[in-house]
Amino acid sequence: MGYSIGQVAKKTGLGVHTLRYYEKEGLLPFVRKSGSGLRIYSDSDIGWLGMIECLKGTGMTLKGIKQYIDWYIEGDSTLEQRLEMFKRQKVKLEEQLAELQKNMAKIDYKISLYTEAVKVGSLDKVSAAPQFSKLRESLFGN
Repeated sequence: MGYSIGQVAKKTGLGVHTLRYYEKEGLLPFVRKSGSGLRIYSDSDIGWLGMIECLKGTGMTLKGIKQYIDWYIEGDSTLEQRLEMFKRQKVKLEEQLAELQKNMAKIDYKISLYTEAVKVGSLDKVSAAPQFSKLRESLFGN
């Protein structure tokens, strides 16, 4: 099935300008054009957009995404490069996830602290409690 740029924008939540930019940057090399020059997107193109957004969401640069697409176009001779690229990206994600989990623990601590402070009516009293001071020290180092 063929989709117009407006239909793809609506379907993916991406702006028309973003779609044109991606095409200009070589991220959508498979998009066809009609005889009158209108872009005709396929379901496969929409799938590629999903992968582009996934990789962007992991922090990959557009240059890195373009490299992946170029390798894909080159074919099986680049399978190892593509595998290594995804492995590197996974390591970066794992590092980001670990950092997010640390931040979540700190936020959870603050929620517990302030929930208890609201009950007691005093942040100082709650902060001095052994369970909060030990947890604060382990999370914040002070």
